[in-house]
Amino acid sequence: MKNLMDIITGAALVPVVVIDDHTKSADLGKALCAGGIPVAEITFRTDSARQAVREMAEKVPEITVGAGTIHTVEQARSAVDAGAKFIVTPGFIPAVVEWCLENDIPVIPGCSSATDLEAALRFGLDTVKFFPAEASGGINALKSFAGPYKGLRFIPTGGINENNVQEYLSLSNVAACGGSWMVPKDLVEAGDFSRIVSLCKEAVRRAFGFELLHVGVNTKDAQDASNVANSFAGLLSIPVMEFPGAYFAGSMFEIVKGPFLGENGHIAIQTNDIERAVHHFECMGAELDKGSAVRDENGGLIAIYFKQTIGGFAIHLRRK
Repeated sequence: MKNLMDIITGAALVPVVVIDDHTKSADLGKALCAGGIPVAEITFRTDSARQAVREMAEKVPEITVGAGTIHTVEQARSAVDAGAKFIVTPGFIPAVVEWCLENDIPVIPGCSSATDLEAALRFGLDTVKFFPAEASGGINALKSFAGPYKGLRFIPTGGINENNVQEYLSLSNVAACGGSWMVPKDLVEAGDFSRIVSLCKEAVRRAFGFELLHVGVNTKDAQDASNVANSFAGLLSIPVMEFPGAYFAGSMFEIVKGPFLGENGHIAIQTNDIERAVHHFECMGAELDKGSAVRDENGGLIAIYFKQTIGGFAIHLRRK
């Protein structure tokens, strides 16, 4: 079973939800999962928040629901009783942190200064919310924290959007990013969940930087591979380069010298952070072929195949 931080790290994004009508919470949870983000932080800023947590947790068991904007122990207890799996506070609130730890409830307190981070360390925490992120120094502040607080991981929230999320996630001390741009309040109120699914998918694409790297084509043998490669080259006016196991026609096509994974070939997808992407796909229920993993001299993952094939093509995940 995945622990909370595996789920959050794999999601890369923590949607910060403000909901006035709890009857929309289940549909919202389904939209988040359909969009590739099986996590939600429902903020206790409205009267419907507690019931929204309960309904999302009960009706959409595949999503991990947390409660945010928690100021008191009473709110934390109420949220957990309703089904919240984690607690998020806007600032460092010792009483709430202490209660959560005593009751084995994951807590992610808001921190924006070295004083806050020292308090987090005293409580034995290893993950905190950096809030408000942009107003508190943003990426430069997180880079500065990396030295003296190298054991801490951060979930920056506040001012994060589709334009800067990739840069935040590129930092080694960032576990995930919180934000509301993929769950705007007006779309939630309007019940436009199809649009929320689209926004979530786009947020995931931006967060992981998924891009097509190349298409691999299986052939009968080396001569067949040479013929196919040169056919692409002639059609598209691209160069052919030969390697021990394949020809490359430009950078788009890898023509394998014989049968290989996938009935027809393979499709290589590159990502900004392959380790995080593996967590993401596993949390979404995908299976990866661990035996296919290729690592560098330091043990870092370079590439891995999915067990599933699509349209006769094996799917190959590679780091950028």
